[in-house]
Amino acid sequence: MKKYCCFFLLLFTFFGNAQNLRLEDIMKGDEFIGHQPDNHRWSIDGQTVLFDWNPNNEVDNSTYFWNKSSKSPQKVTTSNPIYDLDFMATQKDYDVVYYTNQGVLYAYTKSTKKIKKVIQLADRIASVQRSSDPNIIFFQQNRNVYQFNTKDFSIVQLTNFRTGKENKSSKEEDSFLKDQQKELFQFVRDEAKADDWYEAQSKSKKEKFPKEIFYDKSSLEQVKVSPDGKFVTFRTSDYPTQASTNVEHFITDDGFTQSKKAREKVSDKNFSKHKFGIFNVEKDTTYYVSFSNLTGIKEAPKYYQEYENLKDDSEYDIPVVMQSPVYSKDGKNAVLEIRSQDNKHRWIVQLDLVSGKITELDHQHDEAWIGGPGIPGYSFSSGTLGFIDNSTFYFQSEATGFSHLYTYNLKTKKKEALTKGNWEVRNIQLSNDTKSFYITTTTTHPGNRSFYKLDIASKKMTGILTNDGNYEVELSPDEQTLLVRYSYKNKPWELYVGANKPNSDLKQITFSTTTEFKKYNWKTPEVITFKAEDGTTVYARLYQPKVENKNKAAVIFVHGAGYLQNAHNYWSTYHREFMFHNLLTDLGYTVLDIDYRASDGYGRDFRTGIYRHMGGKDLSDQLDGKKYLVEKAGIDANRVGIYGGSYGGFITLMALLTEPGEFKAGAALRSVTDWAHYNHGYTSNILNFPETDPEAYKKSSPIYFANNLQDKLLMLHGMVDDNVQFQDIVRLTQRFIELGKKDWDLAVFPVEAHGFKRTYSWVDEYRRILDLFNENLLQK
Repeated sequence: MKKYCCFFLLLFTFFGNAQNLRLEDIMKGDEFIGHQPDNHRWSIDGQTVLFDWNPNNEVDNSTYFWNKSSKSPQKVTTSNPIYDLDFMATQKDYDVVYYTNQGVLYAYTKSTKKIKKVIQLADRIASVQRSSDPNIIFFQQNRNVYQFNTKDFSIVQLTNFRTGKENKSSKEEDSFLKDQQKELFQFVRDEAKADDWYEAQSKSKKEKFPKEIFYDKSSLEQVKVSPDGKFVTFRTSDYPTQASTNVEHFITDDGFTQSKKAREKVSDKNFSKHKFGIFNVEKDTTYYVSFSNLTGIKEAPKYYQEYENLKDDSEYDIPVVMQSPVYSKDGKNAVLEIRSQDNKHRWIVQLDLVSGKITELDHQHDEAWIGGPGIPGYSFSSGTLGFIDNSTFYFQSEATGFSHLYTYNLKTKKKEALTKGNWEVRNIQLSNDTKSFYITTTTTHPGNRSFYKLDIASKKMTGILTNDGNYEVELSPDEQTLLVRYSYKNKPWELYVGANKPNSDLKQITFSTTTEFKKYNWKTPEVITFKAEDGTTVYARLYQPKVENKNKAAVIFVHGAGYLQNAHNYWSTYHREFMFHNLLTDLGYTVLDIDYRASDGYGRDFRTGIYRHMGGKDLSDQLDGKKYLVEKAGIDANRVGIYGGSYGGFITLMALLTEPGEFKAGAALRSVTDWAHYNHGYTSNILNFPETDPEAYKKSSPIYFANNLQDKLLMLHGMVDDNVQFQDIVRLTQRFIELGKKDWDLAVFPVEAHGFKRTYSWVDEYRRILDLFNENLLQK
């Protein structure tokens, strides 16, 4: 009885002194914190700031604006398209810019600030491109490219793409009987000759029209015209018809269940086939580019050697995905990015549009998978790629183990690194005069996003915004003013403006946090490091209680997404968890939030540390974090819990099922239990394919270790989760039932998908997690 009295005394102390921090409040998320501004941008004249915001807690965001004459931001009450800068990003050099809005082509004149509707037709217009001729623009309609002369208003159709197959002419369908008729009868021969004459006369008088390009049942994608209008490139794609999954919805408006289709599961049957075509406008001919000689394209991955049925595979030929070309300003040079569909290769090639030949310029290979800032980890995405001048382009590469900025000169064939070091380049923008880059980096700390100006010639970096935190910067069109979205560890995102100069004084223009949020003294978690068992430095956020409240119990939080960073110096996307950790520390808990192996922000080796074994180094990092808590923070090794959602839920399961006894209790939210049932794009990068690398899937999937459960496990899952689907947790539950396991509970949420939306669900979920830790980690 005495132990329980101590526990209730602790709760009384908490609720009496913690300014009423309650689950019912913090689980409201942004409704409690305040909705922060997003999607910040400049108006076309650079005088007005625009952003999405919801300060009045309405159903969704609205567009707001602010300028120097504003006392405070105001809501945009008209859909006037001149506010948006996005459509002029590639038209900075023109006074008249062209864009589309709701399928209508408009022109906006910057000098007069006037809008003109140019073309409005029943069929929508899209994909406006500028030509190397200032009077010519290109646009697409019904998947075809049109050339529009803005001076004389003439329109010429450049391509003639058609679905289906090309029809054979009757002349090509000769048969024995037709040949016999011609041979026997003069009449038939005379009629055929007359038909040929009339057809030739018709063709001689007919206006030239582009030859039809048939793409059958394929998808027509990535249609792009060269700046001079002489060539159009395109991609045709054939996607496999893999079986999709179904998600059953039980709470519906009509009382009947509804089955909705969702994603496919990971498989080597998901490879698609792609062809890259070039249409020569002047010659009215189409030809296709061959990529068969790319370096490494026929080399089987190393893991094949571990399987008898694969190691002698001499027919290996991985399919590739190609992106649209990027052109120099004069249109004379074109480069494009190509990715292998197993995501182990990335090539940058130069394209000769006349011949359809390619020249390989850069090849990046990774036995794990290609990825990193500026180099998306998904083979269908394109990375940083652009031209500085007509012969030099820039790109990002992890060649050194960290993503850095490179240039390549097509004349000298010289590749040069503009940045280097054990840090990453996160974002890139070329300056108006093309002599500098504005870059966001992690130079000061892996958990910072600092803003620099990089001189291309000298490679000198000048810091502009380098204090701790995250600076998301949008430069004004004239590059004189910074529009900054900034946050710190315990300070949510707000918008600021300031001069584009080092250590600029920033003026805050939004004030988003609510009165209720500001009443609480939010802790500033310390970002600490510890050594993993293999010597790697691991970063983590440490939340410490007051000394007088410390109960020697600890909770380890595991962030989701795998490749994501949370031990940083800015406001977390896990804001509910941040507030929950404040609540836990008020109760006397110590909380450790670890950027385990594969987390973002620490370079290639860290990112790929889980290749072929999820639940390997990423789990041992949690155990090393626990060791840190015991040795450095005075935590009782028998009173440590663990929890997390999605990938964090998966690690929680692996912790309890492969390292029984290490954690007294664990809460697994929306967790993957068997990677063979997860999606293709994410899983195949890390574990290859279940058909070719089954051992990687077996040692990485909690369901194979269900027999080891001995610690208290709480599982929580949304029933309409179309990402980590409800079937996942049901299968593990059935395993526990068949194995006679008792120390587990399952809480289901009938109307929630992967990311919960309703406050009552969040409250119920975290009340159960709090009860789990209080009942199992606190001394009684």
